[in-house]
Amino acid sequence: MTAETHRPPPIGAEDPIRIVIADDHPLFRGGVALTLDEEPDMQVVGQGGDADEAVALVERHMPDLVCLDISMPGGGIAAAQRISAQFPAVRIVMLTVSEADEDVLCALKVGARGYVLKGVGATELVSVLRGVARGASYVSPALAARVLSTMQAPLRGGVADDPLADLTHREEQILRLVATGLSNKEIGRELDLQEKTIKHYMTNILQKLQVRNRVEAAVLAREHGI
Repeated sequence: MTAETHRPPPIGAEDPIRIVIADDHPLFRGGVALTLDEEPDMQVVGQGGDADEAVALVERHMPDLVCLDISMPGGGIAAAQRISAQFPAVRIVMLTVSEADEDVLCALKVGARGYVLKGVGATELVSVLRGVARGASYVSPALAARVLSTMQAPLRGGVADDPLADLTHREEQILRLVATGLSNKEIGRELDLQEKTIKHYMTNILQKLQVRNRVEAAVLAREHGI
């Protein structure tokens, strides 16, 4: 797969991998959550049962990873597309029973970094999620050979006439404070959010604006009247 131009940095080894799980089968979802929470370097921060809940949980918790079921209400691929567009720093893993080539390709095209079949064992799932958290991509071996020749890089929309148009309300709030010269810690105090959460938002903001650092982001914000 072709490397993305704006790939999120590897997650620090000192931080737990924060995960959201979205699946409409509570028993399966709970079992996965229990398995992951038993790992010392993993923490499930939210669970949901449909696409809207998945997006809302990602916005609320800004996790490192989100695991999505393709067939849940609202559609896992639709959820992946929304999350990829709004929160590009969050790595997406599809956890599904679907072996359809079209589903695999669609998931990868909208930004999924992993495609895992639900028959996978707990040890392998944990290993895959750790790999994706470090920046790797993964497709279940049973599917990889079939789709390898047609896999493409996740599609991102081009830069809009207004580069700030894709920012969420919260991201625009943070960018406005960045433009005033506040640090992440100061912004966190201002908005009653943790500094780590602000860092995640800043990663999203820099990727959406296609700038290299917060200084360039602040300049762009001022140029567009924020």
